[in-house]
Amino acid sequence: MSLVDNTKNTFALTTPLYYVNDLPHIGSAYTTIAADVVARFQRLLGLEVLFVTGTDEHGQKIQRAAESKGLQPQEFTNQISTEFVSLWKLLNIQYDRFIRTTNPKHEAIVKEFFGRLWESGDIYLGQQKGWYCVSCEEFKEERELLEGNLCPIHTNKEVEWRDEENYFFKLSKYQMALEELYSSQPNFLQPESRRNEILNFIKGGLQDFSISRVNLEWGFPVPNDPKHTLYVWFDALLGYLTALLEPEDEPTLENALAKWYPINLHLIGKDILRFHAISWPALLISANLPLPERVFGHGFLTKDGQKMGKSLGNTIDPVALVEKYSADAVRYYFIKEIGFGKDGDFNEVRFIEVLNADLAKNLGNLLNRTLNMVKKYCAGIPSITNENVPEDNPLKAIGLQLGEQVKASYEVLAFDRAVVAVLRFSQAGNKYIDEQAPWSLYKQGQQQELDQVLYVVLESVRLAAYLLSPVIPNISSDIYQQLGFGIDFNNQIEAAKAAPFANHGNWGLLSSEQQLGEAKPIFQSIELDR
Repeated sequence: MSLVDNTKNTFALTTPLYYVNDLPHIGSAYTTIAADVVARFQRLLGLEVLFVTGTDEHGQKIQRAAESKGLQPQEFTNQISTEFVSLWKLLNIQYDRFIRTTNPKHEAIVKEFFGRLWESGDIYLGQQKGWYCVSCEEFKEERELLEGNLCPIHTNKEVEWRDEENYFFKLSKYQMALEELYSSQPNFLQPESRRNEILNFIKGGLQDFSISRVNLEWGFPVPNDPKHTLYVWFDALLGYLTALLEPEDEPTLENALAKWYPINLHLIGKDILRFHAISWPALLISANLPLPERVFGHGFLTKDGQKMGKSLGNTIDPVALVEKYSADAVRYYFIKEIGFGKDGDFNEVRFIEVLNADLAKNLGNLLNRTLNMVKKYCAGIPSITNENVPEDNPLKAIGLQLGEQVKASYEVLAFDRAVVAVLRFSQAGNKYIDEQAPWSLYKQGQQQELDQVLYVVLESVRLAAYLLSPVIPNISSDIYQQLGFGIDFNNQIEAAKAAPFANHGNWGLLSSEQQLGEAKPIFQSIELDR
């Protein structure tokens, strides 16, 4: 069993391939925002990044959803897939590849991969009996079911009894290999709570799982027995490999694996944990392929402390949320307010309070008031450099450590810790201005002391904006431009060249040569609808 090669200067990450039985929801948006933050951060570090997202478009649930609307499955999936593309654009998600599992190239990859497993002797024909949740596209063990034969995840959906001939994958054969994986690679699955859950499940014994369905037209036929259709999850997981193909490449596994494989990070919701933490590595081991470096299963979202659902009428429309408040606002709240890996809650009053406090009154106010004082009290930027600022200056002392601290948090996907550290730095900047009272220094003719105070605060705002740029790229770009840097963090390749982390992630970049721009609000306070 081989693992990832860490010597490459590339970083490949994926979201799940989202199931297109319905419009994208806030949970899908949450995962994809997090992935975009990771991709932007890795680019600033100088890595060549491939960010993969897409849609999973086969299976019985899709077929039934299409029928309910009087559409052909392909027509239905085309419509829903387009909605995902539109939402990602609205959220300023800059993915590199959008893979649809109905793509003809994907079928070729699936067939070749199936062939490898067939040759390994890991596929056989058998009889599948059990309770099946169409919404999960998964057989459930009786011990998992809720009272009334309800699915434990789709708690208003009754499972269906199935007794049919299927092709099976010998998952049980890989019990020891998976136990060894989790023993030798404790960071393969994160956070620790998810790892413990999977370890307990594996220790309970693994059963072979069916990888085909009968009486289902919407999907790829089993290569050597076309009256069977490949199970949607077998097909969907392989979309990660298809997405790695360069556009001009022939669809072969060799081409798919050539540059970007193994994948560094799979970001998923915890509801699809077993597929990614058990089935996926077992399939890859069977195919004699290296494993991904890391799988991270984040938590669920609630609204006002309640589970969301159409029946409760309390779902969050991500499109409406972004259109009302902006992409940066939505990105900021979900990244800062929810510890990644834990369950999190959305409350609109709290949402508005956080944005006003952090982005308008804290960071925005610090930039605005300081630029205005520079304009009023100095000719251009303060005539001072980092070297003139003593090491024990309270903001410089924090700033010298902050870049590495935030980098370490981003790397372990502790986004909330990264953002909170930057916000505390910004708060310290506002406190420093109040204590140093530049207006008094000006009146007293203490220009050198005044210049130092204003320089230190401006440099603090710059560093804060840079470190937050993966989360709020529009606001960070606005701040950088007001500070005289012609850098747009949405132009990621150029930003990584012009502002690499090794330089801009450190304290002391501003110089007296800087041509500052006009001060203007970076985030308008939001009025709460009454």
